[in-house]
Amino acid sequence: MREWAAAAPFDVEILPCEPASGQRAIEALQVSTRSPLGALALHSGGLLIDRGWLRVLGAGCPRLPRAIDMWNALADAEHRCAEGLLVGDDAVGGFFAIFSEQRTVHYLAPDTLQWDDLCCGHTEWLAAMLTDGLTKFYAELRWPGWQDEVRALDGLKTFSVMPPLWAKGPPIGERSRRAVPVQDVWAMALDVGRQLAGAPDGEEFEFKIVE
Repeated sequence: MREWAAAAPFDVEILPCEPASGQRAIEALQVSTRSPLGALALHSGGLLIDRGWLRVLGAGCPRLPRAIDMWNALADAEHRCAEGLLVGDDAVGGFFAIFSEQRTVHYLAPDTLQWDDLCCGHTEWLAAMLTDGLTKFYAELRWPGWQDEVRALDGLKTFSVMPPLWAKGPPIGERSRRAVPVQDVWAMALDVGRQLAGAPDGEEFEFKIVE
């Protein structure tokens, strides 16, 4: 993974973690440390990729406090993501999870609020995100000057975009963006996503603020 990070066409930070945190995370996940998922959980606080645009979860640390086991609420009867294990998220409110049934990485896209099967495992997904595949994946979700805005985000927040990306409106660069807690964006995505899933096919949504 260090070789992948060194070869990436953008900056990749491998965050440190306390040994006790790594041990707690790997025991909760019950995966092999020979896999990138296990190695990240045991040996790192997570990854900050391309100025922190993409955050890949590990054992947690001050700069990325959301440890993979605790963020997923693995110790609770109901986990945060019913479909599987959340493994990362991005600056515009998209979430990545390994679905338990398919064992592939899915993306909860902020412009549709629906899970898209990326048809690859965690290792393949991570390898792609450490190449120009990341740039291609987010081509429609970036705006001029995003680098400085994203660099100022911390690991507990993501951007809330208004009007929301799933609603009718201008390109993302012309919409307002505000840093908010990740858990708020996650909760909103699940709630609104359920509503959009029940809407007639092809219906466009126009977001309006009601005073």
